Amino acid sequence: MSVSESNLKMEVSSPPFGLEEAYNTLLTPGALSFIGDIAVKFDQRVEQMLNDRILKKAHLDRSRGLPDFSPETSHIRTGSWKVDPVPRRLTNRHVDLGDVSPANTGHFVQALQSTAQGIQTDFDDGHCPTWQTQLQGMFNIYQAVHDKLYANMPSIDNLPVLMLRPRAWNMVEHNMLVYGKEVPGPIFDFGLLMFHTAKILHAKESGPFFYLSKLEGYKEARLWKDIFVFAEEKLGLRIGTIKATVLIENIFAAFEMHEILYELRYHSAGLNCGIWDYSASFINKLGNRPEFVLPDRSKYVNMQRHFLKSYMALTIKTCHGRGCHATGGMSATLLPATLGPEYDRLMDVACRAKLTEIKAGADGFMVYDIRLVKPMQKLFEMYAPAANQYSVLRPDVNATKEDLLLMPSGGVTLAGLKHNIAVAVLFIESWLKGQGHFFYKGAIEDSATAEISRSQVWQWIRHRAHLEGNHQLITYSLVKDLCQQFLDRQIQDNPYFSTTEQRKRLLRAADIFRQLVTKTAFPEFITTYLSLENSFRTSTWHASKL
Repeated sequence: MSVSESNLKMEVSSPPFGLEEAYNTLLTPGALSFIGDIAVKFDQRVEQMLNDRILKKAHLDRSRGLPDFSPETSHIRTGSWKVDPVPRRLTNRHVDLGDVSPANTGHFVQALQSTAQGIQTDFDDGHCPTWQTQLQGMFNIYQAVHDKLYANMPSIDNLPVLMLRPRAWNMVEHNMLVYGKEVPGPIFDFGLLMFHTAKILHAKESGPFFYLSKLEGYKEARLWKDIFVFAEEKLGLRIGTIKATVLIENIFAAFEMHEILYELRYHSAGLNCGIWDYSASFINKLGNRPEFVLPDRSKYVNMQRHFLKSYMALTIKTCHGRGCHATGGMSATLLPATLGPEYDRLMDVACRAKLTEIKAGADGFMVYDIRLVKPMQKLFEMYAPAANQYSVLRPDVNATKEDLLLMPSGGVTLAGLKHNIAVAVLFIESWLKGQGHFFYKGAIEDSATAEISRSQVWQWIRHRAHLEGNHQLITYSLVKDLCQQFLDRQIQDNPYFSTTEQRKRLLRAADIFRQLVTKTAFPEFITTYLSLENSFRTSTWHASKL
């Protein structure tokens, strides 16, 4: 099928079985040309951005330097500018549902039927981007925006706002080539979503709105801003129509929050804090140094620790000073199926944690369990009933470089080590079967928790950490033995792993985990590592759109 509207040389994999309608609806010549035009226009800048990431980390490693607030952009931090006001439907961001992979049709429909203010419609942390899941997820969004997803579906302007999260820059779309080169994952996702939904969403005051993940600084925000403007001009939309919330998930980005907002000041919907990707970024960027060994996350890492509390407070102060939203991370709590003491206990724990964020000045946050939406909304009604908390300016906050980089004290527990092994292995197993999240011990686990889990095990082995209590050295041999014990228990006790195929996948996942935690050079993202697996990349290139 010709897609030569822009004389682009493109190839696209053929449709997965059963998704022919989605494929033909979405991958039209116009849509493919739109994606291809963005890819070609920004190809060199994306490559330069990815190279700059490598060079910046190498420079820090060589110089033993530390992230800091740049004197070159001090005029932006001290200036009196504001971001543009958000549209009406984004003024209240109290409770979003997070990790909602639109490929999971049943969960996506439940989210649309909820009372949440928004839905993090996720192609990133909570989603595994196989060709099947990408097309299914995109098609479900297409149908939702066109009021076709389920019977008697209300118009999109009467549903929770879709906060569309494309993949981060570390991911590529293996199933689309432009001039023989794989398209960056975020460009494929953003382009397809914009082409098919932007005008309808805008006409109904419901978008297009995005979450942008894993940015490392203001220059990357500038790249996204230019992509936004290019797309708006191509589609005939007013500049500033697109609004985006940037997730501050990287330690470098924490020092450039003002600058990120400034670059996106016509497109900004504020900033978001997330505990696990942010914590993992310390290991990613500074993990070769013994002074940045992060203690057991299960026991010693939470939003009350100084470095995370400072980061959250600085986000709130920065955003409110610039007239935009500061939102918190996701409550991963999964409530039991039936009411009872454990249900009440977990509800209380989740609400207490989020009440702390409300009292700190957060304008909203995310939950995974739909049953948490109304209780969390009631917390806002009781303690912060206005649409947002812009008036909470936090003059008490003066977060310094030392505050943001202060590692919490603490060691490593045997239970914490075992938990990290379990989460990482089960995430890899889940990814290998095409799912981006799973449930484990009363919580939702996704790539963010898998990232911190495998990163900590790598770091503890590298820096010869010891277990609390018996002071046993954490070695690869110990990790390998604990991993094998976990596998034995799963195969023996978990009915899911009763078939040969499922056991093979679990053993393959454990093998990949063992590779990850023994690499000399730290693999930057677990999802990048996994997406290069041959078993994941298998696609249907025998027939293509040319």
